[in-house]
Amino acid sequence: MKNMVTDTVSTTMPALKHWFRQHVWVEKLNNPVGFALILLATLPISYLIASSDLKISLLAFGVLLGLPLLVYSLFNLAFALGLMLFAATMVVFGAKFTSAPLGILLDLLVLISATGILLRQIKERDWAFARYPLSYMVGIWLYYNLMQVLNPWAESKMAWLYTVRSVAVQQTVFFIGAYAFRNNRKAALNMLKFLVVLCFAFALYGLKQHFWGFSDFENAWIYADAERFQLYYQWNMMRIPSFCYDPTTFGILMACFAIFCMALMVGPVGNLKRVLLAVMLGCALWAMAYSGTRTAFALVPIGALFYAGLTFNRRVLIVAGFLAVGGGVMVLKSTSIGVIYRIQSAFRPAQDASMNLRLENQKKIQPFIQSHPIGSGLGSVGMWGKRFNPDSELSNFPHDSSFVRMAVELGWVGLLLYCLLHYVVLRTGLYYFIRCRDPLIKAIYAGITTWCFMLMVACYAQEAILQQPMNVVYNIFLALLLTLKNFDPAFNRSVSS
Repeated sequence: MKNMVTDTVSTTMPALKHWFRQHVWVEKLNNPVGFALILLATLPISYLIASSDLKISLLAFGVLLGLPLLVYSLFNLAFALGLMLFAATMVVFGAKFTSAPLGILLDLLVLISATGILLRQIKERDWAFARYPLSYMVGIWLYYNLMQVLNPWAESKMAWLYTVRSVAVQQTVFFIGAYAFRNNRKAALNMLKFLVVLCFAFALYGLKQHFWGFSDFENAWIYADAERFQLYYQWNMMRIPSFCYDPTTFGILMACFAIFCMALMVGPVGNLKRVLLAVMLGCALWAMAYSGTRTAFALVPIGALFYAGLTFNRRVLIVAGFLAVGGGVMVLKSTSIGVIYRIQSAFRPAQDASMNLRLENQKKIQPFIQSHPIGSGLGSVGMWGKRFNPDSELSNFPHDSSFVRMAVELGWVGLLLYCLLHYVVLRTGLYYFIRCRDPLIKAIYAGITTWCFMLMVACYAQEAILQQPMNVVYNIFLALLLTLKNFDPAFNRSVSS
């Protein structure tokens, strides 16, 4: 009897080991056994979520959904970038309805992706993606912002900590993208497709807000603050922000997206895609009009003229000419309609009281900028200045412009670096646009360079780049400017698609 048991064990154990190795190690539970185990595991988890408090249930659900995505982001950087872009949208939209620190999710994605690159570099030892003029310039800008923690004129280290996340740390997205796209054409093009679809969703949701109204949660958030309501309700119309935090960011995003769609339409795309891009362009301009953002209204002709001069395409020049004539008629025509009046006021800066006030504020702050070469420290103006330095005069200074903010917080040295960064970005886009031969890549370069130029112009009147999701979009575009030429025949480099 004992021998029979011993024989059974000796024959069964190898079979069990083989079965376990095959189903778990080789097939990685991608089989009926794995599905059965997952279903069994969902039973206690479902019971826990159903029987717990709502906040605990939502937290548990978020962990269960987000943890696998975060782990996957460590191994797939292109997926991580797409998740960052989506998270940047949802974090800003969700911030209207909860005080939870949702921004930590985006910071966590950046940290995980950067860790993934460092782990790969242990074996690869290849830093070629960071050895370009644009990479060096972004690195210098990043370093300068980080060193602001030592600024002797800074009044609060906490203000620096909160501000450096949006100003500098998220610029790490550029290096993540430069690494992820350097030899992966498919990932780069998929990112562009996802970006186009996401911006189109922004436009559609914005039109929904105008024609079908805001949700109850959105209305409650708008009416909860009198100053916020005044920002939204102007000229007998409610300005729409879509998924963005404010209408201004949304309007600028739609203006840039519209010109980008035009650039892709002129490129080598099929008729169906050209029609879809035309629909997206129209929806973007339509939604932009209802955002009531005067900066965006001015950006459209500026971007169109820049693109027309860049490509010198006859069809583009003809269309731009017709748009210029139509726009001129709209500006000169008298009207009582709020949307059209807002558009007209964007092209009459001399009659704009807010613009004149901004110019006066800039003159008043010039002596301070000249006497503080490295500025007053990050977070000394704006929202974080009011929170951490409420008694400071700078905390209540209406900086409005990104350039003015950089000059005040980072000094004229920081302003020079910021302008130099924009110059290197535009130079990179123009350099590769001229030298690339692939029609699709040239069209993308023209569109991205025009988008970056429009943002640079917008920074004079607004904080166009620092707001989400524009911050993530901008840095992904910088990465694409650096990597798309790798897939062009004019640049001999063996890459995989």
